[in-house]
Amino acid sequence: MAKETATYISQLVATNPVASDSVSVGDDHLRMLKTVLKTQFSGLTGTTAIASSEAELNILDGVTATAAELNYLDITTLGTSADSKALTQASGVVTIAGDVVVSGTTPKVTIGDAGAEDTTLLFDGNAQDYYIALDDSADDLLIGLGSTVGTTPAISIDENLAVKTYGDVTMTGTTPTLTIGDAGAEDTAIVFDGNAKDFHIALDDSADKLVIGEGSTVGTNEILTITDDTVTIGDGAAVDTYLNFDGNAVDYRIGLDDGTDKLEIGAGTAHGTTAAIAIDSAADMTLGGYINFGDEQAIRPEIKDYSETVNAIGGTGGGTQDIDLTAGNVVTATVDTSTNTFTFSNPSASGRSCSFTLILTNGGSQTVNWPSSVDWKDGTAPTLTSSGVDILNFMTVDAGTIWYGFHSVDMK
Repeated sequence: MAKETATYISQLVATNPVASDSVSVGDDHLRMLKTVLKTQFSGLTGTTAIASSEAELNILDGVTATAAELNYLDITTLGTSADSKALTQASGVVTIAGDVVVSGTTPKVTIGDAGAEDTTLLFDGNAQDYYIALDDSADDLLIGLGSTVGTTPAISIDENLAVKTYGDVTMTGTTPTLTIGDAGAEDTAIVFDGNAKDFHIALDDSADKLVIGEGSTVGTNEILTITDDTVTIGDGAAVDTYLNFDGNAVDYRIGLDDGTDKLEIGAGTAHGTTAAIAIDSAADMTLGGYINFGDEQAIRPEIKDYSETVNAIGGTGGGTQDIDLTAGNVVTATVDTSTNTFTFSNPSASGRSCSFTLILTNGGSQTVNWPSSVDWKDGTAPTLTSSGVDILNFMTVDAGTIWYGFHSVDMK
């Protein structure tokens, strides 16, 4: 009798039973085979047939994962069998049909294999596509519009960590802040790369100055520097430096005329022309025009080599002749033709002394009438010479309510 003892398939002997064995031995073999199958496949306790083919079952060949590890792919709650495919592959393209979470202590996602080719993370939008990619030919990291690496970039970063933007940059928020530098002992700059000229705004760290200058090299061709509470225009070079005010109809300037070593305030933008004020190294000031005090004070002046404006009326021609104090405080006039009546206008405000001198020629040749507000010595107007010059002075301290008249000289 040829009958083995077996519990698992690996213990079965393929040549048993032999032809000479009795029928009862064959019965024993059948019962043993049932026991082996039930023992070997003890997990098959249901009544559902296994429909997997041998090829599908062979997919598990070599799999050493635990049940818990295999459960990582348990996504039966997604619904249909098509949905249950978390990863699909077609023509070398792998599609992930759900969210991806990379966890762990130091999780990392690597795109590329160090080969000489571009690698891209593409965002496939409804109206616009965007990408984050390595442009391998330029060795730049790009963020851009579209799906083609190297075209329509928005931001690029090179191997020196230099960042370029290819569009507008808007900073929003409650208190938006742009910080340039990392507190290290180095210059930091914003360079404006112009067609013909470059300019920069920079921190000159060695001098602890904020500078605005020409060119791209910090510390050269400085136009304006700020240090603590001091703003400096110029860099000590033998050139004019000035601040221009570009007006609609008229321009003005404040600047250093380096050729004359004077500070000028003037009209226009050309130094040395139409200067209103020029100040030299001795702090002496030269005026290129008049100062209108607007009836305000000039306190403690020392006046030297001065002159007064003359209001030259000429012939009075008879009738009423007004003496306007805004035209000058020295007045010349000639009485002729017929009776002449003088009036005075625009004196200083009350509480301020206002006076003028009248040099009158041939005042006695015609009748001369004075304003009733003039008070003369002994209450009588002076007798004027009919052929000659009289000098008269008038003063008021109450805006012309009372004028005090003085006949200083009768020049024959």
